[in-house]
Amino acid sequence: MKFSCNKGSAAVVVVVIFLAAIVMFVFPLMTMSNKKDEVVLLEAQKIVTEYVNKWRTTGIITQEDYDNLYLSLGATGRAYKVDFIVKVKDANQAQKHASTQTGDNVYYALYTTQVEENLPLTLKEGDIVTLTAETTDKSIGEQLRNWVYKATGNDNPSVVQESGMVTTTSK
Repeated sequence: MKFSCNKGSAAVVVVVIFLAAIVMFVFPLMTMSNKKDEVVLLEAQKIVTEYVNKWRTTGIITQEDYDNLYLSLGATGRAYKVDFIVKVKDANQAQKHASTQTGDNVYYALYTTQVEENLPLTLKEGDIVTLTAETTDKSIGEQLRNWVYKATGNDNPSVVQESGMVTTTSK
């Protein structure tokens, strides 16, 4: 039996082998990486929610809590940029500063650097705590997804956010 291959059919064979490799290796790797990313994002959401709920119910943000938040998020294997917004219920509305009004209440905001400078931060009932954690690195799944779907240009970081109103304050 004689097997002959011309240049045109050789190119087709190479393309078919390349496509088979993509189907057999890249797509399963993408699927598993995406599942891992979903689990990591779910864990990050759980961590952020736990800390916001702790601060909401105790009324205090300590340096230890702040450090442990970063350690807990780092344990997920991803790097995060964490942003705080603490809306403090304005007890003295006569003072002049930038504030927003929600219903009958007037709030002024403390942002990440202000929160860091004022630790431990004691909150009052009615204050609002918002915590946002945004990934700053790319996972293997995101890199593969961006490579396969280059045309879409979907390059958004993963973001988790939780917010809550302080209901109890520590004595």
